[in-house]
Amino acid sequence: MTDEPSDLIRSVSRALRVLEEVSRADRPLSVKVIARRCGLNLSTSYHLVRTLCYEGYLYRCPDGDYLPGSQVAERFHEMIDAFDRPPRASVVLRHLSAVTGHTAYLAQLLGGRLIVLDVAEGPRSPWLEDLQAGLDTAPHATALGKALLLSLPQRTRRDILTEYGLRRFTSSTPASVEDVEEELAGLSPGQVVEEHGQFRDEVACAGAVVPGTSWAIGISAHGLTVPARARARLEEAVGDLT
Repeated sequence: MTDEPSDLIRSVSRALRVLEEVSRADRPLSVKVIARRCGLNLSTSYHLVRTLCYEGYLYRCPDGDYLPGSQVAERFHEMIDAFDRPPRASVVLRHLSAVTGHTAYLAQLLGGRLIVLDVAEGPRSPWLEDLQAGLDTAPHATALGKALLLSLPQRTRRDILTEYGLRRFTSSTPASVEDVEEELAGLSPGQVVEEHGQFRDEVACAGAVVPGTSWAIGISAHGLTVPARARARLEEAVGDLT
């Protein structure tokens, strides 16, 4: 939803703004800092943080500053559990990571956004902060996203790319819908899709859709190539989930 609803509840909106600021901060925040960052007066900020603390969404440190509370983690895990993942998906991802040494991912397109649902970390891959369970990321710059886009009708694909936007992550990131279409033009739905340095510099990824589903699994690797052995194992993992 992009337009402000006529029945917007301002107090709820302000409370969520407070929670977002505290969650994205790299250190605990005082009420004064929260008020300044959220554009709220001090008394309103005190009311909001006390309410959020009471409900468990903020935690008050001994020095009076605030951190995200345990209920934030509870909601995150409930969100992850709500997705209907393929049977044995976690087992297959962990096996893929174990036999290749590369980090393995499970993702799905929901509402035009690429959502990462599960991750099995491997030592031969970099840690990618935007490819973590529960986060949404760019379909146009990731192999997971492109594999899923490839399985869609062209018009649907173009609508998703236009709505999401084509943020530039590196100098190699596709700059337009036409760039993405050109990359996918020579591929057939179900094929393994690779990207080289488009999401992160000096990182390559491969992804493929599980036939008959709306899921994709993928791997990442240091450097600008995906090892052939790892790609073959990825194809086997797709077969395991088919």
